[in-house]
Amino acid sequence: MPPSLDQRLALRERPNGFVVMRQRWSKILFLHWRIDPDILRAKLPPGLHLDLHEDEAWLGIVPFFMERIRPVGLLPVPGLSWFLELNVRTYVHDENGLPGVWFFSLDCNQALAVEIARSLFHLPYEHAEMNSSHKDQSTYYDCRRKSEPNPASFIYSSSGPGEPAEPGTLEFFLAERYLLYSARPDGSLFTGRVHHRPYLLSPAKCDAWSTAPALWDGLTCPTSPPDTALFVEHVDVSIFPLRKHRR
Repeated sequence: MPPSLDQRLALRERPNGFVVMRQRWSKILFLHWRIDPDILRAKLPPGLHLDLHEDEAWLGIVPFFMERIRPVGLLPVPGLSWFLELNVRTYVHDENGLPGVWFFSLDCNQALAVEIARSLFHLPYEHAEMNSSHKDQSTYYDCRRKSEPNPASFIYSSSGPGEPAEPGTLEFFLAERYLLYSARPDGSLFTGRVHHRPYLLSPAKCDAWSTAPALWDGLTCPTSPPDTALFVEHVDVSIFPLRKHRR
């Protein structure tokens, strides 16, 4: 069954249990395209269904900065706790309507983070060469997966004040996600929860964008500019333990 609005809102509440990690996500660019649902369904594991907004499926490409990454009780470590990450994603739910994110890939330029996320969270992290700089309030961001010859480049900035998304809107559907699904090679599904204040979203001015990361994942992508572009300055995040999904 599709998720209800109550189910979506409930996931914004702090989950029970203990926090295992703290992080800050900064300069987040949410780029999204409408896409043929069949393209995405073919890539999902058994037990997950596409989450649609007004009968439309969405593909997201999200570059951002990972900052102050550390296990609870420890301080951030220079050289380890700051790095870049870019994910390719869509939105899914299980048979009970529990909504979440499905990642096709997560490129990262911190080798240790890649190996930890692969082994502990069963997420499809990829080693990448990534660079960033800031000029005239714009972020310049490049990502080249180690197996690919050419980079994906982005130039973006905020074009207005940030505000929380109104429940039920497309912005809420795309950004307000507090649960991820992951899978092991044997098909076992897992869920992971995060908690943070609602995003303060602003329209993004995007002077350069790329769908190359989705093409690297074998997805057929639109060639048109993104249908929606949103920006978040930063948010502090609590990470909870991964759990085996109960079907």
